[in-house]
Amino acid sequence: MSSCSSGSEEEDEGLDSYRKGGYHSVKIGDSFAGGRYIAQKKLGWGEFSTVWLAYDTQSSKYVALKIQKSAPQFAQAALHEIQVLSAITNGDPSNIKFVGHLVDHFKHAGPNGQHSCMVLEFLGDNLLRLIKYNRYKGLAMNKVREICKCILIALDYLHRELKLIHTDLKLENILLYSAIVPSKDPVKSGTPPILQRPMSEGTNPSFGLSINSSEKKLKQKARKAVARISERRGFVEGVGKGARCLDGIDLRCKVVDFGNACWESKPLAQEIQTRQYRAPEVILESGYSFPVDMWSFACIAFELATGEMMFTPTGGEGYTEDEDQLALMMELLGKIPRKMTARGARSKDYFNRYGDLKRIRRLKNLALDKLLVDKYTFAVTDAREFAAFLCPLLDFDPEKRPTAQQCLQHPWLNISS
Repeated sequence: MSSCSSGSEEEDEGLDSYRKGGYHSVKIGDSFAGGRYIAQKKLGWGEFSTVWLAYDTQSSKYVALKIQKSAPQFAQAALHEIQVLSAITNGDPSNIKFVGHLVDHFKHAGPNGQHSCMVLEFLGDNLLRLIKYNRYKGLAMNKVREICKCILIALDYLHRELKLIHTDLKLENILLYSAIVPSKDPVKSGTPPILQRPMSEGTNPSFGLSINSSEKKLKQKARKAVARISERRGFVEGVGKGARCLDGIDLRCKVVDFGNACWESKPLAQEIQTRQYRAPEVILESGYSFPVDMWSFACIAFELATGEMMFTPTGGEGYTEDEDQLALMMELLGKIPRKMTARGARSKDYFNRYGDLKRIRRLKNLALDKLLVDKYTFAVTDAREFAAFLCPLLDFDPEKRPTAQQCLQHPWLNISS
């Protein structure tokens, strides 16, 4: 599993959370599970855990080692994720459903407490990294179709066979089978595994450097500033350059990160999904099921094809981010049906009795196919075909959205180009 599914590479988690109940301090060469897994390098981090590239001495393969914080609430979250991952893995013995698998799990005792650990199959870069590598340009439509098929097979398996809702589908949670650049892939590069702690290994839990806390924090701030500048510069520079050639890159991918997944019969939270991929029924609090994942999938497909997010709401003077997001949806997809605006617990906060937004009145409507032509220079035929695939997935009424199984039969997925 790549780093970006679990945290940010541009920033690090800092030292403050390396305490009782927090992260476990890991050094390169540390061993786990009785010496079976050897830490190679940190891949990433999240609010609940750090993720490390590790070498499995039993299978002679690289794996991703996810080490949870030790406080009880994090241990409980890990238990839920292990249960979900076990069901996913056991139901896919041939490993053909394009979902990340659980290899092993165990507990590890350290100075900050007992940590739940998950061993996951090691995968490559996430789809956001692919977009960045492609200079924020849209991928060729045949490549978008290839990726979409993998995601839909995964969703069909999760929804129809396991009755699981992912609830946080986004580019960062979909990983390619291998790294985009072969030299960065520990398997393709032929880099020998580290089997013991290097002699120069220091005391820092993240980087193996022995530096004081204040100096560490200053370096963190500097790295964050450089990352933000580089991100902006990379985007600006990418605008004037064409897309890269992606031929030779294995675009098969897997859906990962099931920490927020829930069974259809047991929803875990009312507010789900990352903002830009959030379905309208979640904003309105009118209940949710499998169609929320289909909405997120449509947003992902659009982003792959254009290099930009479909909806990027911002709060403004007199209105909230939620209201702006609803307005953006209505500009692209039309007015939300009255029955949808009437039944959500939050509907009265946003809509008047006529089904119009209370605080954002002037909307600039532009149909999806026209947007694809005017802004993203799609050919008219390509725009119409792609919009015909996406628009049903973006129906405001979740009951009318097609299932993943139905999407797999759509003509757009079988166009040869």
